[in-house]
Amino acid sequence: MTITSPHLGSSKAWTDAQLLYALEEVVEKELNRHLKVAKDWMPHEYVPFSDGRNFPGVFDDGEAWAADQSKVTDIGKIALVVNLLTEDNLPSYHHEIASLFGRDGAWGTWVHRWTAEEGRHGIVMRDYLLTSRAVDPDKLEQFRMAHMAEGFESDNRHSMLHSVAYVAFQELATRVSHRNTGHQSGDPVCDRMLARIATDENLHMVFYRNLLGAAFELAPDLTMQAVRDVVVDFRMPGHGMPGFERAAAQMAIGEIYNMRIHHDDVIQPVLRFLKVMDIDGLGPEGAKAQEELGLYMGGLDSEASKFDEKLAARKVRMAARGRA
Repeated sequence: MTITSPHLGSSKAWTDAQLLYALEEVVEKELNRHLKVAKDWMPHEYVPFSDGRNFPGVFDDGEAWAADQSKVTDIGKIALVVNLLTEDNLPSYHHEIASLFGRDGAWGTWVHRWTAEEGRHGIVMRDYLLTSRAVDPDKLEQFRMAHMAEGFESDNRHSMLHSVAYVAFQELATRVSHRNTGHQSGDPVCDRMLARIATDENLHMVFYRNLLGAAFELAPDLTMQAVRDVVVDFRMPGHGMPGFERAAAQMAIGEIYNMRIHHDDVIQPVLRFLKVMDIDGLGPEGAKAQEELGLYMGGLDSEASKFDEKLAARKVRMAARGRA
């Protein structure tokens, strides 16, 4: 990618307000494209309500929850809870992007549309988990209350460019996590539901990825710095939920989301599509950020390779125990 107007990359050339205005036409174009390809779907159609039964409480016939009532695998249950609690913080996410992107024009239309589509994900996942009795409903509600009471504030410095860069990667990370959870769940119904959610997340990623590409054309230096910051400091939005670190470790071992997946299936595809490492015409700060991004990706790949080796050794040990 060759930047045709290098002076636009100046760190002093753009404010957030100017970038929002300059990108409005791109947002409108991407919004119209999204509305043409996105398909409305009904959350209730993906939930086997006939399998459900009452829990104890106001119903005299309520049956207490037990861990063996669901066919979902242990790692599937862990990942489903993490994924659902992440979706539960939608009010905080909406507040953040509405504050940054605004509620007017194409930006505002997109913010509200995105929020409405994301709302389906929490609805269908909770209905599935309760109907299938995959998790303890009391603990799930306690976790939801604790997580939402904490709220959410991203690591993106209240910067519009940092936020666009973050969601370009985060939406893909969420798609990958949902898809892998479905594959590992042991339940075709769950797999089908999460595939539907993952389709939405992929469309959201495409919207933000294309918007990030337009930002590179307008303000290459600033955008490169934002991408570097986001990639180096990346954290999933659910990092503040109760027990997240332990759950994340289990999901890494269970090959739902780990360093190798993060490098190969999330960060690299976006960087490759936008040809981020091939952009030239950058100023000193942009070139420095590009170099640091390349160095970081090399280090991440090395760390992912070490993780791969440890995971392979663990599988050998587990297989040996199984034969003993």
